[in-house]
Amino acid sequence: MEATFGQRKKIVAVFDDDRDLLDIYSYLLEEDGYEVVLYSNCNDVVAKMKELLPNIILMDNWIPVMGGVAAIEEIRKEEELRHIPIILVSANNDVEKLAEKAGADGAIAKPFEFSDLLCLIAKLSA
Repeated sequence: MEATFGQRKKIVAVFDDDRDLLDIYSYLLEEDGYEVVLYSNCNDVVAKMKELLPNIILMDNWIPVMGGVAAIEEIRKEEELRHIPIILVSANNDVEKLAEKAGADGAIAKPFEFSDLLCLIAKLSA
């Protein structure tokens, strides 16, 4: 079953500086029917998201240059982007607290089961 929104696939923007992990995200999310756009840093994050307007954002906490929490806070300041669900992904023990502080809609701790991430993505992008 394709993850579609209207007539287009749902778009997932993934921010992570780990190239191998980006490849895994891309492969597994595309297999599940999503269109995936990958970013290895969060430079110009607001401009990138205004141009793409994804259905959901996965944001690594340790992403260069400003970090995931600051990037999420920047996205949340923008009226046209506030509705986009964001999941903070981190190996940090306090990922839930960090996500809440940043204004993220969900959090998942590394390492994680990909099936858990897919469930959270489906729930938040419904």
